[in-house]
Amino acid sequence: MKVSTKGRYALRLMVDLGVHGGEENYISLKDISSRQNISIKYLEQIVTPLHRAGLVRSVRGAQGGYRLSRAPEKYTAGEILRAIEGSFAPIACLESEVNECERYQYCPTVGFWEGMYKVISDYMDSVTLKQLIDEHLASVQGGCVER
Repeated sequence: MKVSTKGRYALRLMVDLGVHGGEENYISLKDISSRQNISIKYLEQIVTPLHRAGLVRSVRGAQGGYRLSRAPEKYTAGEILRAIEGSFAPIACLESEVNECERYQYCPTVGFWEGMYKVISDYMDSVTLKQLIDEHLASVQGGCVER
C-alpha cells in the first residue's frame, strides 16, 4: 500500500482548512497554496473529489474559497484518504463488500490479507482530523500532543 502525493496533500489541505477556516471561514486555494507550497492547479485536482464527497464546501467569487463541511472531530484520516485514493484493500477481491472471488473459500492467504486490511482501516479510521490539527498546532508552538 502506498499513499499518493494527492492523498498526502489532501490531508495537509484539510488540516490547513481546519486551522485557518474551520466550519465558518472560507479559505482561498491561493492562501493554502502559499502556506503549503502546493501549486493551485494541483490543489484544484485535490479539492474536487473532496467537494464531491461532501468533505468541503465552496463559494465562488472574490470572498470565496473552501471550508470544512463539519467539525474536525467528525472526520477521519481514512475518510479523507479514501475520497482521494479509493479503497485501501491490499488485494482486488477485498475491494467490494461481498467477496466474489471463486477461490475465496479455499484461498490459503485470504485471512492474512483481510487482517492486513483491517489493521490499516482501523488505524486510518481511528485518527481524526482534529487530532492532526492539534498535532500540527503543537509542533508549530513547540508543544507535544498525545494521540
